[in-house]
Amino acid sequence: MSRVVTFGEIMLRLATPGFARFQQAMPGTMQATFAGAEASIAASLAYLGIDAAFVTALPENALADACVADLRSLGVETQHILRTPEGRLGIYFLEHGANQRGGHVIYDREASSVAITPASAYDWQAIFDGCEWFVISGITPAISRTASEVAMAAVQEAQKRGIKVVCDMNYRTKLWRWEPPLAARELATRTMRELLRHVTLFVGGISDATAMLGIEFSGDLKTLAKQITTEFPHLTHAAFTLRDGSTSTAQCFSGALYEAATDTLHTAPTYTITQVIDRLGAGDAFTAGLVFSFLQHSNPPTTISFATAAGCLAHSIEGDYNYSTRAEIEALIHGDGGGRVSR
Repeated sequence: MSRVVTFGEIMLRLATPGFARFQQAMPGTMQATFAGAEASIAASLAYLGIDAAFVTALPENALADACVADLRSLGVETQHILRTPEGRLGIYFLEHGANQRGGHVIYDREASSVAITPASAYDWQAIFDGCEWFVISGITPAISRTASEVAMAAVQEAQKRGIKVVCDMNYRTKLWRWEPPLAARELATRTMRELLRHVTLFVGGISDATAMLGIEFSGDLKTLAKQITTEFPHLTHAAFTLRDGSTSTAQCFSGALYEAATDTLHTAPTYTITQVIDRLGAGDAFTAGLVFSFLQHSNPPTTISFATAAGCLAHSIEGDYNYSTRAEIEALIHGDGGGRVSR
């Protein structure tokens, strides 16, 4: 079976219950789960039956033990997670948006274990043994200078071994603060343009491409995709999530996949989501769907349809992880999106 490795930070996610504001929920009970882009992708892939491994660094304490156990319960391989005497488990606090009010995230991840652990601590030879795809996101190099150096080393090690590299850009304006006084966008652009030289599959939204690569969007998606793959010739494909939200709880979601070899842009149907349960993790589900389809050797139209349907269903599931089965995703592709009860 083909093996996929993802690398990044996993955090404790503390969310207010329902749509409560922070001031309403605290002091009180918060909903605790684990979350992180690359961990979410690994969890989605494992749920779809793929041999998926997640690599990170975590502290030596009971909270991190619970985090590893949670990943294992989903079928994610965790044997290469480093346990460190220094550092901590990062946290993010989430307040869900509703109607015209947007959601709100507060990060508390300074000096987390993965942010301070150097590239030399990881056994890349063992990590990449039998690996066909490697997945990373733009969040990891945004955490700290050390994490950025590890991300660069990881993609270089993967490329050296002939492993296909996926980068989900995931621009986060609240991060990218590790080289003051350089502005977040400037630091992100400088770092990600270097990292993308080693990437096979670009994934992101239009705003990710413009913010992190300094490329202007003229209004034509194929032109943007072609410009990205031309500037970074190691890229074979560029995939985009396409979102149009009238409110926080009503969204239109679609996707597109550009194939550089044929200069072709493939688009998926647009799904109208009238009741968003949790939008965090939808992009991760989309990326996992892409990788899953590439592993199945699906054609580009099928690949983007599967990824988009996976991303759509993730909006219906609380938490960052997408607990959607292959059968459910394929049923949605074939038109079964009415929400009927399966009896």
